[in-house]
Amino acid sequence: MPSLPKSKLMIELQYASPAIEAVVATQASASLIKKWVKASSTPNGQLTLRFVNMAEGKKLNLAFRKKDAATNVLTFPYELTKSNVHADIIFCLPVLQKEAKVQGKTLKAHLAHLIVHGCLHAQAYDHETKKDAEKMETSEVQILKKLGFSNPYLDT
Repeated sequence: MPSLPKSKLMIELQYASPAIEAVVATQASASLIKKWVKASSTPNGQLTLRFVNMAEGKKLNLAFRKKDAATNVLTFPYELTKSNVHADIIFCLPVLQKEAKVQGKTLKAHLAHLIVHGCLHAQAYDHETKKDAEKMETSEVQILKKLGFSNPYLDT
């Protein structure tokens, strides 16, 4: 009897510049980032995480959301089935750094939270209604707890 194919989630990390890559690497290795992604995603598919500067973040947010400012995370889902996800997730590193500082969090903890957040968006989670936000936040808190992080919604 032939064996079933193993589950496979392909994860690609991209950086807009060597400087951005260096900053991210001070917070989390590529293998740790991939661990965070796997903990918050379906077992199959392809996710590309891209870390960008303010200019690229602003350009993408304007082009796709008609908002003339960079945002912390943008998720572009392309395919979602019960067991497969395919999406690009964009993180604007300067926005993440500023938010972490303002919220009194480490950049590592904020980065982990937004990676989980972006991966859940790729799987059709949203926070447009109070009910949807509660469902998404509950999932984020549970995943982050398993990864060793505290609730990001406390004291913010």
